[in-house]
Formats: sequence, C-alpha cells, structure tokens
Amino acid sequence: MREAADAGFDALIACAFNYDAQASDFSQLGRVPILKARMNADLHQAQDFKKTDRANLFVVFGEPDIEIAPIDGNGKGEQLQVKINGVDVYHPSTGEIRSDAADGIACWFVDTDYNQESFFVRHAYFLGASDPYKSLKTTLKAEIEPDAWATLNSDTSRPFAKPKSGRIAVKVINHLGDEVMKVFRV
Repeated sequence: MREAADAGFDALIACAFNYDAQASDFSQLGRVPILKARMNADLHQAQDFKKTDRANLFVVFGEPDIEIAPIDGNGKGEQLQVKINGVDVYHPSTGEIRSDAADGIACWFVDTDYNQESFFVRHAYFLGASDPYKSLKTTLKAEIEPDAWATLNSDTSRPFAKPKSGRIAVKVINHLGDEVMKVFRV
C-alpha cells in the first residue's frame, strides 16, 4: 500500500481468494483508494473451464448501505438498531456498480458483538421483491408463525445492546448470491 501511495498511483487493487474481516478497515491509504477484488475459487481449476464471456474470475467486494441508530428507551442510548437501505456490488461482466434497494436483498445478518475473528449470526432477516416467506417455508419444510415472520421480514433490526467489543458486522446476500460484509465501530 505504501509503495503504491509513494509511487503516486491513482488506486490499488488487492486480489485474494478471501479476506479477513479486518481488511474492511483498509479502504484507503492517504489519497489512494484500495479496491478489494475477491478471486473466484474456480481460478484453482481455471485450466478445466471453457473461456466464456460469462466466466467471472474476480468479484470486487460490495458494501451494504445501512444506518445505525441509538435507541433511547431509558435515556442512556444503551441499545442500537440497524436499518438496511440497500447494497452496492461491483459486477465484473459489465464493469458497473449495481446499487440495489432493500428489495434487491435476499437476506441480511447482524453480528451484534463482532469479535474480529468470526461472524456469528445473532440476527437474521429475509427481504426481497418476491415472496421470501414462501421460499423460506419451502426450504425449511415448516410453517412459520406470522408474528415471528414479521420480525424476520424487515429492513430494520430488532433493538440490541451496545456490543462489548465496540463493533458490529453486517452481512448482506443479494438475489444473485453476491455476499458482502462490513464491520462498523459503534
């Protein structure tokens, strides 16, 4: 990163098969933006696949668009609530960034006390333009209570206590299967 900044590059692209969640803290060094490109695991077998226009070997990480609001029920603001507005994902086949509103999200998860080592789903929510209840019901092969479903089919999380770690993580999966995660200090 320092070499790129010292050399006066306009941007640095880091390529890896997977990124540690701490990598989300590194999005810029001075004026040089750092773009994280996730390499498709198929690269390990690239010689076995046909070369086509649809073969995407790289997917640049996207980012969830969220708001974190303190809940002031007791006057101390000891609880938080997350609202998901959408998600931005880079599509290498077009070279464009696709911005989806909340209805473009299949599901989203919150780790309400992220430890910087592993993501633990503490809250799960299911959205979408189609009928996510029907899809989830079919997948689970079970009925879901309507009251319980109402808390899962939401663009706003249930309130939760401020984390001891000082961080939360939000993971979003859109309808194309693109998965993005971002860590937030709270």
